[in-house]
Amino acid sequence: MDDDFPPGETGLLATESPGDNAAPFSVSELAMRLKRTVEDAFGFVRVRGEISGWKQAASGHCYLCLKDDKAVLDGVLWKANAAALAFQPEDGIEVVATGRLTTYPGRSRYQIVIERLELAGQGALMDLLDKRRRALAAEGLFDEARKQRLPFLPRVIGVVTSPTGAVIRDILHRLADRCPCHVLIWPVQVQGEGAAAQVAAALRGFDALPAGGPIPRPDLLIVARGGGSIEDLWAFGEEEVVRAVAAASIPVISAVGHETDISLCDFAADVRAPTPTAAAEIAVPVRADLLGQLRELGLRTERCARRHVERSAEQLGNSLRRWPEREALLAPQRQRLDDLAERLPRALRTELSHARAELSRSAGALRPGLLVAAERRARERLESLWRVAQLAHPNRPLERGYARVEDRAGKTLTSAAAAKAAARLRLIFHDGGVEASVGAGIERPRRNAYLGGKGEQPKLL
Repeated sequence: MDDDFPPGETGLLATESPGDNAAPFSVSELAMRLKRTVEDAFGFVRVRGEISGWKQAASGHCYLCLKDDKAVLDGVLWKANAAALAFQPEDGIEVVATGRLTTYPGRSRYQIVIERLELAGQGALMDLLDKRRRALAAEGLFDEARKQRLPFLPRVIGVVTSPTGAVIRDILHRLADRCPCHVLIWPVQVQGEGAAAQVAAALRGFDALPAGGPIPRPDLLIVARGGGSIEDLWAFGEEEVVRAVAAASIPVISAVGHETDISLCDFAADVRAPTPTAAAEIAVPVRADLLGQLRELGLRTERCARRHVERSAEQLGNSLRRWPEREALLAPQRQRLDDLAERLPRALRTELSHARAELSRSAGALRPGLLVAAERRARERLESLWRVAQLAHPNRPLERGYARVEDRAGKTLTSAAAAKAAARLRLIFHDGGVEASVGAGIERPRRNAYLGGKGEQPKLL
């Protein structure tokens, strides 16, 4: 039986067909050939598409897809290139990716290794800016209720801008013309890589200055930059700057670009100025105008005071004309005084006569005999009370052989329990006291009784 199979049919084992002199590739060999072919053919490409599935791994490498309405291309952005991006990629942004195509043998797919990622024109940049604006507005960072009122006459103004541009000169010149004040400048880079981080750090630094410290704390902040393209102003639309402006406890004026330029910093600031020069005009009033207002107010105050004095004098004059004459007011009182002066001597003489008569009546009843009898009765009553007091004296029974028991504090003890509790006693006799104690060492009295002689009280022995 012939082992060859007809053309188009397959057998159980791999066989070589007549004229086939190519050995089969391994999967790895074929994958590497494809990789070299793709990299040789597409060593440098620029691809335009919409970002989808953007993510950043813990290693710092970034992965994404570029897509249009018909195809999807995987992409990778290594850590070093990702750190150099001028914007934060987000899903839905149209970009132009520059790099090289390669394959990933582990997944049998091709991808672009991105070396540079840029927004695809002004439209994509505006779309990204608008998308960020809507997201921050949804958090309430642009709400009018969060905005602070500017101080009327700030003593210290902090300015966040480039120290070498025309912007700071315009601001200082306008402040000096209108109302000179203390200005602190925090120099920052206003465009390019790292500008947003510097502006945000300056805002946080001004806000962290303590009141009364060696560096005066500003009463007002101005964030300023001259005009430019949307790319030039991009740093002032970064989320980091917007959040720093919104979080500042010091009122902020945003003066970024010209009147037609818009940045997200303008939405978060308490007041937007169309230009840096206009920011200086908004920040302080005109000193000459203030002095003129003060003079005008002083004149108005003087006129008001003068009119008040004149009106008060007129009212006083009208009131005085309606009052009666002084003589008419005092005449009744003077007449009454004269009448009382005439009546007073007569009243004194009458009162003296009554007092003499009363004294005469009382003198007749005051006889010496009555006084002596009253004194005798009082003396007898006093002696009776004294005898009662002597009989009630607590030491009187001591003369008849009794004794009073006291504790060391002098308190009289009236029971055996109290005496046992006191332990140390004092026995008071009529001629003095002796110390005593209560204890087991004291002999108990014998119950033999000595009747004593005639007339003596029985005593225990």
